[in-house]
Amino acid sequence: MKSLIFDIYGDFGHFKKYYTTSSPLTFSFPPPPTIKGMLGAIGGISKTEYLKTFRSDKCKIAVRILRPVKKIRMGLNLINTKDNFWIPFKKKNHEARTQVKMELLKDPMYRIYFSHEDDELFNDIVEKVRNHHNVYTLSLGLSEMIADYRFVDVKDAFETGDVETEISSVLPYKYILDNKIVFEDGKKYFKEKIPFDMDEDRVVLDYSDVVYEANGKSIRSYVSKSWVIDDEYVMFF
Repeated sequence: MKSLIFDIYGDFGHFKKYYTTSSPLTFSFPPPPTIKGMLGAIGGISKTEYLKTFRSDKCKIAVRILRPVKKIRMGLNLINTKDNFWIPFKKKNHEARTQVKMELLKDPMYRIYFSHEDDELFNDIVEKVRNHHNVYTLSLGLSEMIADYRFVDVKDAFETGDVETEISSVLPYKYILDNKIVFEDGKKYFKEKIPFDMDEDRVVLDYSDVVYEANGKSIRSYVSKSWVIDDEYVMFF
């Protein structure tokens, strides 16, 4: 299948973990629903439509960490905009602002792999990425964290069977056979549960356990299937 490959990066990023509230923590990479939002911004697909357009039975997405994951804590002032007032002044029984400690990603950079069964839509996204012509502003999770991106290539991805190989992308745990990961010196392995699929009402339909290497290095594993692009093995969600 044809796959669009492009890189996305920025100064800061935040992909909120679903189980944090007052002190938001961030995933180390954008989960699939977030990447679909990025594709929607590039293609000009509205917030109410992109989850339908990029349904999991229609498209495939893989993500690779290109820069070591760096996380910092920063205090952000949230302005009270209730009751139709915007100027940050105190009002009876209301605080003008609330300071929240947030975990942010510093200098994040990812490689996105994208395929879609709709050739017309796929080609439109390819041309927009190639020409750096996104319709809506692209961000890394939050609207304040503006992102940039660059076209890499369009290549064929071929599905493989059972194989032990070096996986370059984030690795969904469900594809690992017999829990077989070859742990190597000098690599930092992490496992997280991420939202995998959402419906059009933004209700999470499914979660996925994933394994990734925090410095962007490959993971050697025995997997039930993978996709090879040139000499690189990636895992699509």
